[in-house]
Amino acid sequence: MVEAARARAPHSGLALLVIVIGVLITAVDTTIVVLALPEIQRSLHIGISSIIWVIIGYLLVITLLATQLGRLGDMFGRVRMYELGFLVFIVGSLLCALAWNEASIIGFRLLQGVGGALVAANSGAVIADTFPPEQRGKAYGYNAIGWNIGAVLGVLLGGLIVTYFSWRWIFWINVPIGLVALAVAIKVLRDHGERERRRLDYLGTTTLGLGLFGILWGLTKLTSESLNASIIEFVIAGVILLGVFALVEQRQKEPMLNLSLFRVPTMSPTLLASLFQGLASFSVLYLLLMYLQGVRGYSPLHASLLLLPGYVVGGVVGPIGGRLADRYGAVWPATVGLVLQMVALVIYAQLGTGSAIWILSGAYVIGAVGSGGFYPANNAAVMKAAPAGSFGIASGMLRTFANIGMVFSFAAAIVVASGTISKRQAFAIFVGTSKLSAHIGTEFTSGIHNAFYLSVVLMAIAAVFSATNLKHHFSGKKTNSSNFPPKTVTPSP
Repeated sequence: MVEAARARAPHSGLALLVIVIGVLITAVDTTIVVLALPEIQRSLHIGISSIIWVIIGYLLVITLLATQLGRLGDMFGRVRMYELGFLVFIVGSLLCALAWNEASIIGFRLLQGVGGALVAANSGAVIADTFPPEQRGKAYGYNAIGWNIGAVLGVLLGGLIVTYFSWRWIFWINVPIGLVALAVAIKVLRDHGERERRRLDYLGTTTLGLGLFGILWGLTKLTSESLNASIIEFVIAGVILLGVFALVEQRQKEPMLNLSLFRVPTMSPTLLASLFQGLASFSVLYLLLMYLQGVRGYSPLHASLLLLPGYVVGGVVGPIGGRLADRYGAVWPATVGLVLQMVALVIYAQLGTGSAIWILSGAYVIGAVGSGGFYPANNAAVMKAAPAGSFGIASGMLRTFANIGMVFSFAAAIVVASGTISKRQAFAIFVGTSKLSAHIGTEFTSGIHNAFYLSVVLMAIAAVFSATNLKHHFSGKKTNSSNFPPKTVTPSP
């Protein structure tokens, strides 16, 4: 083990840089598109109820494919799949920049999501292969820097590009960055993990995908329409298909979601903490942009600049949170991070039409500190608990749970926030195609408050799940593969 770590050491810095860049460019595309939605809609003549799928479709693909593509990493090499993800993401970005209508932009975003899923599902496993256990928390901390920098670049570049250039440049910029990162990855990254014989769960993937799609389709329609029979039918069909998925998974030899991993003591609460944290936090950026642009009347660029301090602080805190996880265990920094995010959400819920803007910026810094503590510690906890031969599956499951939360956070927040005014008007504001008139600003702010309070409750649930790991932390029980079924390892071809 020590010799292997030493063998990896000369290129570990460059390897981490490549991984961080991969996370960075995928993070850019989760935020940059939001500020470009109005221009994309006008340019390609997309319906207002369809434009949301430019965002949700991307996230849904990553959610659906995370475990399966992590499994491919175990089968054919995590680095190989990670590099393939770069290539697919670059091609998807290129095609998005060339999109000519509604179907093409949504379809190419789905392809881009496949590349993002390959990167996301295998990045954690590549870190686990590249760094020894006592250094992984720090590595995940630097990964958090990549995410924070990518998110803030997405917001800032989105504002600049929408203001001064064509929306197509939000996709063009990925191409040169991705090509350089891919070239470096090919040179410095090496597969060190043993190959595993895996089977892909096609039936599970299909039933989960259709189930999630049905519920999401119903929720997205609810953001712009009143409740009707069609919406109810889609949601019911989605719930039924999720039930079918659960039954299918119990009969699969190698299910999409490997329930055996939940026998590991700390795995279940850690994954559930990630799910509820995603439910609570992903909508925050969009709610704040709604408030800043719709209620306060700021431009996209000005609004993004107000959030910049939080992203900078979050990037600095990420490595610190990772080091704390290495030194003291993952439970404390993860749980404290969730509590800090709750504090920020409570402050957001107090914002009014005349609140001092520094309060919002300060709260965003508090939330960013919490995120910087939670993400690297939670990632380290999952990878520490995972059996050595299942880093790809564990990394994929982590992304699946987090992304399910993120996808539904988006829809749930706008449904709740739009409860005080017309859903169609609220949704138009949400995607930036309209601004609030003065006489309904107070009512809509109240709706945003309700969405933030929902996030507070969800974040509290995440904190409870995270805190349940304290008993394992103090008892010193093993949290890895002791309860996991043995696997057959086959030599790489």
